[in-house]
Amino acid sequence: MNPKILLIEDEEGTRFGFSRYLSKAGYFIKESTCLSEAQEALLSQRFDAVLLDLNLPDGNGLDWITDLRGSYPDIPVIIITAFGDISVAVEAMRRGADNFLTKPVNMDDLDVFLRKSLELGILRRRDLTFQRLEKKDHLSFGESPAMKNIMNLASLAAGNDSPVMLLGETGAGKGVLAKWLHENSARSSAPFVEVNCSNLRDDLLASELFGHAKGAFTTAMRDRQGLIEVADGGTLFLDEISDMGMGVQAQFLKVIEEKHYRRLGEVKMRRSEFRLICATNRDIREEITLDRFRKDLYFRIHVFPIVIPPLRERPEDIPGLVSYILKNLDSPNVHISPEVMQLLMLYPWPGNIRELRNVLERAILLARGQPLTVEHFSGLEASRIPKETVRGSCNLADIQEAHLRTIIRRFDGDTRKAAEALGVSRATVYRKLKKLKDNP
Repeated sequence: MNPKILLIEDEEGTRFGFSRYLSKAGYFIKESTCLSEAQEALLSQRFDAVLLDLNLPDGNGLDWITDLRGSYPDIPVIIITAFGDISVAVEAMRRGADNFLTKPVNMDDLDVFLRKSLELGILRRRDLTFQRLEKKDHLSFGESPAMKNIMNLASLAAGNDSPVMLLGETGAGKGVLAKWLHENSARSSAPFVEVNCSNLRDDLLASELFGHAKGAFTTAMRDRQGLIEVADGGTLFLDEISDMGMGVQAQFLKVIEEKHYRRLGEVKMRRSEFRLICATNRDIREEITLDRFRKDLYFRIHVFPIVIPPLRERPEDIPGLVSYILKNLDSPNVHISPEVMQLLMLYPWPGNIRELRNVLERAILLARGQPLTVEHFSGLEASRIPKETVRGSCNLADIQEAHLRTIIRRFDGDTRKAAEALGVSRATVYRKLKKLKDNP
């Protein structure tokens, strides 16, 4: 099939010359003399590329590029104009044009530009198709009231560019939530760059973040791009930021405030527009009192905090999490007996969701395709399970009752603290307790 080209040119002679040459070269040409005709043509059929003159009777083609690119992101746009001003060319490319040619145009060159642009258009269409058809797993942290509130906050955070601070124990899912925030934000097509601050000493972390120039230190044999630069336009995720040294904290604070930085050993100022997400399993306010974290940096990054509660405080989420994890482990049809589910719901999970996943993966390997039984979970502390619950019914109501009693005992009967730990209102706790008294 011949490539379809939309030619937008008001000069009849120029339009005739382009159409004649390109038709002989194997292109189908649709002519438009102004922007309004071009818009009607785009509504009637799909084109593989657009040749656009800038000065047209009903407007400036430069102003139309942004609208054209927004509606048809895959179509290559080649600007053809009698004005070869460099600043105009730069502005056209900034707004979305792929190439810029000045009149008189060498037709052989135009043919080459068109063919290259058509290849680019094909790649863009493939990428857009892949993005639309790509199957993204639905994030599952659970359906408890506490986690529903967390996901409501996450949805709100994904819709803006404010710094997000994720707080929670190790294995609670902070990294997974950070990736979800990026994928559901306006920056999803740009890089997601993750840095674990606890893995690198100060000088190595600074080099990793800011990059370095050749010769900046003994082993700097060449220029190296920093991860702040890589994250430009995307998201920078700093995991365990509480482990960042005070020296790097001071440097990074300046980056947050000014969006400018320098590579190590370089005087040139660079700029990076990234969205910042941080995570930690520590109490940063305590770190501040111990002079291990800068108060001014804390105020900069603690704009939108999200606290992920530990798994032991929301056992009602475990059945859904088990199904989700088994699906991700390509074992969605594995049978979970009531005894196994009871065991999982009463175990305290110090390693949270990460530990739950590891335990399930190990159990699947041990089961060798058979239903999962309690024997496949020998590593769990069965002694923590109330004996009367194990010997009794295995239904969900009994498990929830046992957990409620455990939480109430843990907080010495303080219903306010128990309600906070369970992620429910005090009224709900009172209602549950009344039900227990009425049905001893």
